[in-house]
Amino acid sequence: MHAMIAPSTADAPATLDWMAQQDAPDRHVCRLQGAWNAQGLAREPNTRLPAGTRHITLDASATTLDTGGALLLVRSMAQWQSAGATVDASGLSPPQQQLLDLVRQRALALPPAARRLGLLGDIGRATLTALDELRALLAFVGELVWRGAPLLLQPWRVRWREVIHEIDAAGLRAIGIIGLLSFLIGMVMAYQAGATLATYGANILIVNLVSIITLRELGPLLTAILVAGRTGSSYTAQIGTMRITEEVDALRALGLSPFEMLVLPKVIALVITLPLLALFADVMGLAGGGVVAAVGYGVPLSEYTARIPQVVGLQTLVLGLVKAPVFAVVIALVGCMQGLRVSGSAAAVGRATTVSVVQAIFLVIVIDASFSVLYNLLHL
Repeated sequence: MHAMIAPSTADAPATLDWMAQQDAPDRHVCRLQGAWNAQGLAREPNTRLPAGTRHITLDASATTLDTGGALLLVRSMAQWQSAGATVDASGLSPPQQQLLDLVRQRALALPPAARRLGLLGDIGRATLTALDELRALLAFVGELVWRGAPLLLQPWRVRWREVIHEIDAAGLRAIGIIGLLSFLIGMVMAYQAGATLATYGANILIVNLVSIITLRELGPLLTAILVAGRTGSSYTAQIGTMRITEEVDALRALGLSPFEMLVLPKVIALVITLPLLALFADVMGLAGGGVVAAVGYGVPLSEYTARIPQVVGLQTLVLGLVKAPVFAVVIALVGCMQGLRVSGSAAAVGRATTVSVVQAIFLVIVIDASFSVLYNLLHL
């Protein structure tokens, strides 16, 4: 819809007629010719500033000006002024000046178009985003300590019924998939190790490789990744949906802390569940390796089982399981944090769930690598 501000003229193409003053060559009168409306602006006029122009006087007495023409004129004036010229718009009629002021206000209120910053800009933006996410996670950890520490002295305040429900959802219902995948990966490790060791007649060393890798690294790491994809995403979806339906706001209105009601039970349940699942994954991984060693490489199950305590001790098992509670806290906090940050439509829940899974798995791998470096420095 266009607002017409002058009597209609012929729909001639819009043009600019520059006329230099004889006594001052750096001063130009800029006459708007033709129709500065939708028809006349079918081909945009050349608005390039004549060389050496320092002062411009606008004259639009012989043209038709609508909102489209006014917007083009506003942008042209901004370009001229950025080039160092001054613009005198006193030659416009009062209605034209009012339209120009209105369009200028609306144009300035529009957000600037996103500008491509190039590769370095993209890297910088990604770095700032990652630092902001890290800051938010650390703040969430601080809130966990601040609100969770007093509950150690007041355990009756913990919603144990909700904790048990979360243990069932995150632990018992995940046993099948974790056990199956751990068993299969144990088989894969045994096959890959046996293919090389068999050429040297060292089939018995399959036990060494499978048991050390499974107990120290693979069991807890695989469990954490599966829990991050299965349970962490469900935390984000559940709390995110509660945010969309304003249930979280309702808890605050009732004077209840969403952190204590929603986040703490999930953290406690996952801290209890993940080490147990990691231990189960260790057992299934060793079982998968034992089956392949017995069937494919002639290592009896009895000898396989008897050699495990000789190769790995309690320390190896503890070094692997000690990571599990740390993984559990990170997965639960990331899932809940992303859920509480959901806003807008239901599509935001899907985006937050994706971010939650990616962040949780990334942090789990980073933490596992940090533990490996720490163990190496401590000669463990």
